[in-house]
Amino acid sequence: MLPDFLLNYTDYFQPLNLFKYITFRSIGALLTALIISFVFGSKIINFLKAMQKHGQPIRDDGPKNHIIFKAGTPTMGGLLILLAFTTSTILWAKLNNLYIWIVLCVAITYGFIGLLDDWLKVSKMSSNGLKSYQKLIPQIIIAFFAALILKENTPVGLQNYLSIPFLKESVFFLGIFYIPFVIIVIVGSSNAVNLTDGLDGLAIVPVMIAAASFGIIVYLTGHINFSTYLQISYIPGIGEIAVLLGAIIGAGLGFLWFNAPPAMVFMGDTGSLSLGGVIGVTAAAARHELVLIIIGGLFVLEAVSVIIQVLSFKLTGKRIFRMAPLHHHFEQKGWAESTIVVRFWIIAVILALIGLSTLKLR
Repeated sequence: MLPDFLLNYTDYFQPLNLFKYITFRSIGALLTALIISFVFGSKIINFLKAMQKHGQPIRDDGPKNHIIFKAGTPTMGGLLILLAFTTSTILWAKLNNLYIWIVLCVAITYGFIGLLDDWLKVSKMSSNGLKSYQKLIPQIIIAFFAALILKENTPVGLQNYLSIPFLKESVFFLGIFYIPFVIIVIVGSSNAVNLTDGLDGLAIVPVMIAAASFGIIVYLTGHINFSTYLQISYIPGIGEIAVLLGAIIGAGLGFLWFNAPPAMVFMGDTGSLSLGGVIGVTAAAARHELVLIIIGGLFVLEAVSVIIQVLSFKLTGKRIFRMAPLHHHFEQKGWAESTIVVRFWIIAVILALIGLSTLKLR
């Protein structure tokens, strides 16, 4: 909004030319989202507390100390994140950019699915909200349309192709399997972040790290000089998503202020499904889906731990982990919550650096 309006007046006031630059607007979006979070954070938390008399229901089969220390904490804190980064994005991004609207639509619709799930849990005072298929089917439908629009608006030479990291301008033809693949990426990313959101601050910092990493990737991918130098596929207009990702970092920092241990609010499925969807659709738009497996490796580990646990128990009657997802396994081993969270953050940083190195190691 701001660049669309203010760039019309650069002849009268030269400093307005700053709004041409994605880097400047990304920083502006970050700071704006952070300010919105600080201004409205307490108000939203108080509203959620008033609406949720007993807070987020705690799983009976989860770690026992959660029942003692986390009972009464409200959920749906993802509303604060969504408010902050969507408002900031609309202010700072160029609204004629299709990629911005694709990512925003995924974020908002996935956030609505999560909100409905959270509301059912709170209203029934049960850790069971929507059934799995009730969440997955709309997620798949939304991801299908996002994948279709991305495919139709990608340069012809990249349609239905998968970029291979570590190889120079190397792509693999997926053909009719491209759209199903992108659906898996978006839905899988969304639910992997959701599974990671189990301890105070555990999910939001890796999300910010992934957002920062993909902010760099989309900026370079959308810049013809950088993409040519790095020998990665050039996608016109994709760099604008960096503004939205900057807003997510700002919103994430603001949310972390209230979510830091002991948490005043949980993001809930409202935030985790939305943020995971954003990371997934961004990776697909930038044709760096495989790099997402590296940068989002922590989320992958959490999701895989659940899959392994379920399969092992169904096939052998035995559990591989003391409890799944993986962070609960370490809780059961006696690790302090803060130790798990910080160590997982460190892992997320390392994986992000490895993922970013794929841009040059070709």
